[in-house]
Amino acid sequence: MQNNFQAKLTFCKRNLNFMKMKNALKYLTLSLITLLFFSCGNADDDVNFDINQRELGLGEEPDNCLGFEDNELLLSIQDQFTTLPGKISILFKVSDLQGNPISGLTADQFTIYEQGRNDDCFNTISSSESLARISPNSQVFNNNTLLVLDLSNSVLQGSLEELKTASISFINNVIPTPETEAFKMAIYWFDGEDELHLLNDLTSSAVELTSAIDGITEDISSDPSTDLYGAVIKSTERAEELIQENSQNSIIGAASIVLFTDGTDQASRFSEDAALRAVNEANRNISFFTIGLGAEIDADVLADIGKTASVFAGNKEELEATFNQISQRVAEQANSFYLFEYCTPKRDGSGDNNLVIQLTNGGLQGAVQTEFDADGFMGGCE
Repeated sequence: MQNNFQAKLTFCKRNLNFMKMKNALKYLTLSLITLLFFSCGNADDDVNFDINQRELGLGEEPDNCLGFEDNELLLSIQDQFTTLPGKISILFKVSDLQGNPISGLTADQFTIYEQGRNDDCFNTISSSESLARISPNSQVFNNNTLLVLDLSNSVLQGSLEELKTASISFINNVIPTPETEAFKMAIYWFDGEDELHLLNDLTSSAVELTSAIDGITEDISSDPSTDLYGAVIKSTERAEELIQENSQNSIIGAASIVLFTDGTDQASRFSEDAALRAVNEANRNISFFTIGLGAEIDADVLADIGKTASVFAGNKEELEATFNQISQRVAEQANSFYLFEYCTPKRDGSGDNNLVIQLTNGGLQGAVQTEFDADGFMGGCE
C-alpha cells in the first residue's frame, strides 16, 4: 500500500509540474500575442507622442505647479522669436493625439501664463490686455504641396479626363483665396521612365496650375510602364529640398506629397522597402497622402506610402470625390500652423522668463512651455 501511495504522489507531482509548464506557456503565448497586437497597425496608430521624441518641438511639458491634466492636444513649437519693444512670437503646429491637424483656431482659445524670477508659479496674462492674436505667418512659414500624378498608359487611355477634372477640383480646394506666397503647389507626373517629370513648378496661382492640367494630352508619355516607387523616392527628395531651402532663408517649411496612381510598380527600378524607407525617414513636417483608383492597385502598399491619409476610388466616376477628401486633409494640414503673438508685461532687466501657452478646443486642452529673454523690453508694444 505504501508503494501504491508513493506512486500516486509521484504522479501528482509530475502532473502539477506539467500544469505549471502549461500555464507558463499559456501566459507566454498571451504576452507574445499582446506584443504583436500593439506592434502592428497603420501609421496613425503607431504615432508616439512621447515628450522625449520631441513631439512638442522646441517646447516642454508645462510645470507641475499649474496642475494641468495630460495633453489631449499637442502644440509643437517650430520656432520662436522676440521683437522690441516687447512682442513674443511663437510658430507652432496643433494636432490631436492621433496626429490629426487642428485648423481654424482663434486667439481667444489660448491662455497665456508667465513666470518671472519672483514668481513661485505662473501668472495669467490677459489676452486682451496683451493684444494676443493669431497673425499671418507668411514671413516665417511656407507650406508647399506636391501633386504627383500617374500618367502611365492605363491612365492616359482609360481615365485621363476624369483625372484632369479631379485634379482641377483639388487645386481649387487647396490653393487659398486670396492667394498667398506662404502656400504654393507644384505638379509632377511619372510613367515608366526613371524621372519625375515637372508639369508646373511651384506657384500660388490656381489659374496657372489649372492651365497646366488642362494641357495634359494622351501623348504626353513615351513609356507605358509605372515607376511608382521611383516617384515616391524622388518626390520625397524634392520635398526635403524645399524644406532645406526654406531653412536656409530662416523660414520654417512644411510640405505635403499627394500621389495618385491606378496600379502597382511595374518598372522595378526601386524596391518597396526603399520607397517606404524614404517615407518613414522623411522630415517630420512632410505629410504623405495617396489616392488609388481601380482594382489593380495594392491598397496596403498605398496605405503605407500615404501614412498621413490614403483613399481609394473604385472607379473613375468616384475620382473627383476621392480627390476632394484628400484636399480637405491637405488644407487642414497647412492651416494647423499658427503664428501666435502677444505683448508681454515683462521689462528689461527681468532676464529669462518662462512662458506657457494653453489651448482649449471642443472640451480638449493642451499646453506647452518655453522661455524668452526680455532684454531691452519696454512699453509701447502693439
